[in-house]
Amino acid sequence: MSYIDNIVALATPSGTGAIAVIRVSGPDAITLVDTLFKSIKGKKLGQQKSHTIHLGHIVDQEKILDEALVSIFKGPHSYTGENVVEISCHGSPFIQQQIIQLLLRNGCRSASAGEFTLRAFLNGKMDLSQAEAVADLIASDSEAAHDIAMQQMRGGFSNEIQELRQELLNFASLIELELDFSQEDVEFADRTQFNELLNRISEVLKKLIDSFALGNVIKNGIPVAIVGQPNVGKSTLLNVLLNEERAIVSEIAGTTRDTVEDHISIKGINFRFIDTAGIRETVDVVEKIGIERTFDKIEKARLIIYLFDGMDFDKAELEQIQKRYPNKQLLPICNKMDLLNQEQKEKIKSEIPNVLFLSAKFKEGISELESKLLSLVDSGVLSGDTTIITNSRHYDALLKALEEIQKVKEGLDMELSSDLMAIDIRQALYHLGEITGSVTTDDLLGNIFSNFCIGK
Repeated sequence: MSYIDNIVALATPSGTGAIAVIRVSGPDAITLVDTLFKSIKGKKLGQQKSHTIHLGHIVDQEKILDEALVSIFKGPHSYTGENVVEISCHGSPFIQQQIIQLLLRNGCRSASAGEFTLRAFLNGKMDLSQAEAVADLIASDSEAAHDIAMQQMRGGFSNEIQELRQELLNFASLIELELDFSQEDVEFADRTQFNELLNRISEVLKKLIDSFALGNVIKNGIPVAIVGQPNVGKSTLLNVLLNEERAIVSEIAGTTRDTVEDHISIKGINFRFIDTAGIRETVDVVEKIGIERTFDKIEKARLIIYLFDGMDFDKAELEQIQKRYPNKQLLPICNKMDLLNQEQKEKIKSEIPNVLFLSAKFKEGISELESKLLSLVDSGVLSGDTTIITNSRHYDALLKALEEIQKVKEGLDMELSSDLMAIDIRQALYHLGEITGSVTTDDLLGNIFSNFCIGK
């Protein structure tokens, strides 16, 4: 794939704002913009140093479209590796469109989704996993998601993969060399060292694969369903957690007839809370639909908060939910603790040892609940430099690479011939190369960058 034309796109969100940034990239980007820009000091952009900013007017023949700041970045020292110009104009949608249309009439074409980052990858400014991290960084909505995306964009993950791949490639070269001397029956690759390398690669790949469960949670948030009988305080609890009146609270049983969802970040981890309709037998058609949706949301939740009223508790319902969803994490919470005496609390504890007590109405016990939620996520690893996988494509490639490494190891243990092991080694190298972009196809790149926003 080669890109030799000039592209333009709005790099800031569409709509009205104080300013907007229009990005141009390509071999003729600076020359092209120079013909449409009249510097206040009469400067020619092509004669200016890279990474400089210039004030002037964007003009269409004799008509001034806007006063703007123009930043120039000369390739290869730019984001895309090409000549790049960024026009900071006033944020009127009319002005934005006038300037973009002017550029389109004078040698640019509209950039496709992610094309600036695609060019950065093709020009060697970043590898594929770093390019994907750009999209993750833009989409990050919590501290943990931001930290992981930043680490990956800086090359933490790709460096680890590249080092493993290079070591494996070195041994693969020796194995391949043995094939050229098959008649002499010689071994260039030290089998003991090779076995140690395979063990080390396997350990690293397993650790990365295991991290995906946490990474997926951090990236997408943890869905938490709040379930229980009507009027036990589910909506009140949701409002307290969100610190806003998100759900309707009423003394009337069955007020919540549909699911209400919103998310909060607790110490960098996103939780998506779902307030569900109270579970009970009902003849109300609308409420019955709400209860059916409750069970649907429970199916999709990672964690179930079973909220009950300490003054009116039926353990059978809790056991029924545990039996119906044996693979779900279930957190029983006794609400309205302010109405209970110590003896009543001890009785509930004896029946449900892992119960938490709180009062949603008086906001008591909420910090303990948040701490418990965090303890259910192994977020301790976030404090270090541990690499965490959040991308399902990387996860799939790692699984396939590990499978091939295990085949190589089995072949080594069985003392198979070099030519048979070489096949599996090549496959392992291929899958590791898929992650960083050492191995790519047009379809793969098209699929990845089509998910980017226009202008990035």
